Amino acid sequence: MSGAEKAGDKDAARVNVRILEKEYIVACPHEERSALLDSAELLNARMREIRDSGKVVGLDRIAVIAALNLANELIQLQNRDQRTEADLGNRVRALRDRIEGELARGRQLEL
Repeated sequence: MSGAEKAGDKDAARVNVRILEKEYIVACPHEERSALLDSAELLNARMREIRDSGKVVGLDRIAVIAALNLANELIQLQNRDQRTEADLGNRVRALRDRIEGELARGRQLEL
């Protein structure tokens, strides 16, 4: 998704999004339009939560805190995915070793 439409982006959709009562026009590929709207809705909800908490004042500060919170969540999800991937890799290796061991024992019995 791009924040500004370039001259060569004839395939880009111009999408209006509203975040904290402010309108933004964002260019993005047509196939990403739905994802852009979902992203804007999530960002708007997070920024509203921060604003309504009363702890942060000013649109810039609210946006930065929302971005930091979302980035932190992304990093946590990436770390969890890496741990899950490593765990699955270990399980696959253990299963492969067990299968190879059983096959080797089976071959020995056949002799």
